[in-house]
Amino acid sequence: MTDHVLTRIANRTGIITLDRPKALNSLSLEMVRALTDVLHAWRDDAAVDAVVIASSSEKALCAGGDIRFFHEVGHATPMGGSALLEDFFTEEYALNHLIHFYPKPYIAIMDGVVMGGGMGIAQGGPDCGLRIVTERTKMAMPEVNIGLFPDVGGSHFLSHAPGQLGNYLGLTGLTIGAADALYVGLADVFVPGAELPALHALIAATPGAELPSAIRAFAAPFAQQAGESVLQAHRSLVDTHFGAASVAAIMASLDGDATPFAQKALQAMRQRSPLMMCVTHELLARGAALGVADCLRMERSLVRRNFEHGEVLEGVRALVIDKDNAPQWNPPSLEQVTSEMVARFFEPVWPGHAHPLRYLA
Repeated sequence: MTDHVLTRIANRTGIITLDRPKALNSLSLEMVRALTDVLHAWRDDAAVDAVVIASSSEKALCAGGDIRFFHEVGHATPMGGSALLEDFFTEEYALNHLIHFYPKPYIAIMDGVVMGGGMGIAQGGPDCGLRIVTERTKMAMPEVNIGLFPDVGGSHFLSHAPGQLGNYLGLTGLTIGAADALYVGLADVFVPGAELPALHALIAATPGAELPSAIRAFAAPFAQQAGESVLQAHRSLVDTHFGAASVAAIMASLDGDATPFAQKALQAMRQRSPLMMCVTHELLARGAALGVADCLRMERSLVRRNFEHGEVLEGVRALVIDKDNAPQWNPPSLEQVTSEMVARFFEPVWPGHAHPLRYLA
């Protein structure tokens, strides 16, 4: 393992602890490879009946991929064709697929920030797994804010959210808390942060095969403490506005609604990459009809197209490198985004037999 991915086995449960606190556990290629190696090993290990992934810090389970790395290697060669960049996304998406179809309970403790790539290692667990949130949970798929799109399986799990909630989360990139995560179906149980030491004690004391039911029983008394869901209260508004036929129509609909909720969503969208909002809207429409493997293959192609275009490199520059928060989006306005520009992102990059994720089933 790396210094940032710690592993141990306790009472037939494999426990992964992400330990890169200064970077909010942002995933490096080394970390992706370490996670993949241990999950492959435990999948075939008869001494491991369940897997738990958690953080050494209450600030974040994982804030996403290492976007400084994206910027650095994306500029390393023409059109962002760095082999390291290609490897990162291919291996990260393969890891997301591995987690989604893991044959043993996979339990994610989503305390603190869980965004982007962090969602990819938390959302993909099997039906027998669990996603745990706390009052500190800050969940988002904020990729449009850096000129990217909801990847790591986001085209699948967002497109399968109830109603238009996936479009709302993908197009605004806004952050939600525990109650909203539970309502949208991106979390299963709530545990107060103060109870996490007791939860970890329970995990250590409970045989892995019994862990999901034991955690559900442990969490049951705290269910009402998650609070009220803002998205549930505004569900009809979300479905009305975000059910419009295009990003432009969505924003026009929001513009005609003076409620604070609608105006917050509109203001967020005005800051995002116009092109990548349109790509995201199309991505989620397509993802709704695809299985997990095909969603990840689609996203893998889109990542290549995005780095060729350069939108994410500009977004990361503005947000993280220069920190001027003034990205020069290309094109700069929604009116200038054409259907041909969007369609370009969905053109095959590789023939099917050569796609780097062709083996996913």
